[in-house]
Amino acid sequence: MKNYKERLNRYLQDLEKSILNLDDSLKIENPNDMIEDAIIKRFELAYELAWKTLKAYPGHEGIICTSTGDCFKQAKATGIISDEPAWLSMIETRNVLVHTYSAEKSREMIRKIREDHAPVLRNLLEFFT
Repeated sequence: MKNYKERLNRYLQDLEKSILNLDDSLKIENPNDMIEDAIIKRFELAYELAWKTLKAYPGHEGIICTSTGDCFKQAKATGIISDEPAWLSMIETRNVLVHTYSAEKSREMIRKIREDHAPVLRNLLEFFT
């Protein structure tokens, strides 16, 4: 039990820091290319930590999830998240970003991060705090 709590606390600390960093980068008006790259990287980190936190949290109740989609479904079923489609949309955004080489497409995804994903990530953090 101690191992589970320590792992979850570590994920939560890292998740909080990553979301705060993402929020800081999103506050910058008219970001240059370097800031846009930072936003994307910070989103990817927050996303990864969010699903790992979700994976760690229900694990103490015997719920095992092996993929991001599965974790989001389990989190919805256990009441941790309320908007599963928003989380599934995050999977799509992350996958697009991994394979995007166009500045225009990256900017489109940054708008989605700002408007759709950052608030959902904040809601998850609020659940745990």
